[in-house]
Amino acid sequence: MTDDTAIPASPMHAHCQTCRLNSLCLPLALGLDDLDDFDAIIRRRAPLKRGETLFDATTPFTHLFAVRCGSLKQSVAQAHGEERITHFYLPGELVGLDGLASGGHPGRVEALETTAVCAIPFAQLDRLSVDLPELRHALYRSMSRELHDDRHWLCRLAGHTAEARLASFIIDVSRRFQRCGFSPTRFRLPMARADIGNHLGLAVETISRLMSRFKQAGLLRAARREITLLEYERLAAIARSETSLRE
Repeated sequence: MTDDTAIPASPMHAHCQTCRLNSLCLPLALGLDDLDDFDAIIRRRAPLKRGETLFDATTPFTHLFAVRCGSLKQSVAQAHGEERITHFYLPGELVGLDGLASGGHPGRVEALETTAVCAIPFAQLDRLSVDLPELRHALYRSMSRELHDDRHWLCRLAGHTAEARLASFIIDVSRRFQRCGFSPTRFRLPMARADIGNHLGLAVETISRLMSRFKQAGLLRAARREITLLEYERLAAIARSETSLRE
């Protein structure tokens, strides 16, 4: 995408003022007049279908994207030709911040399900933020949160057992759903177990075996991708490697 015309507007035009996720996105703390100015630069593109690409490594960085509904995954090509899933994006989260430094995106982002996004032209956002310090601060907070989450996640992966990795992943998804106003104990995982395994560096068979062990231990219920957390604190303790299923 090289310009605004490459992003078709959604036929059902939404507005930042009425969006239930505006407290999570960049409009946070903007007054009504300023919110109208921000809303004017947004391009609401037609929803992506499952498997459709939002952008890839050949796409120049021109936009940030805010997830309105649905979910996305980001994959980066490895030296041996395989792809590693580096991120999952849920409602209310910004996509594309990692393209700012290089002017291009490190990998491909595709929809895990029907997904609607708001496209934010970065050049216009940058100009608008000069006149709206609150908007610039909100952008900085989003960048800082992404850096914090990435470093936190790397620490979780380093040296942790397979069960701690999966528990951390489930707890992380729970907290992110809670942040956008959904239940932290009952939610649907939009990603397949193969994608979870790829992201965590585990075989899909290991993911399935651990999910069965979590169910048998009474930590959660799982029916296909529907998850109900029954023992949140115990699962969180496993995620922190403070305990294990063997104890």
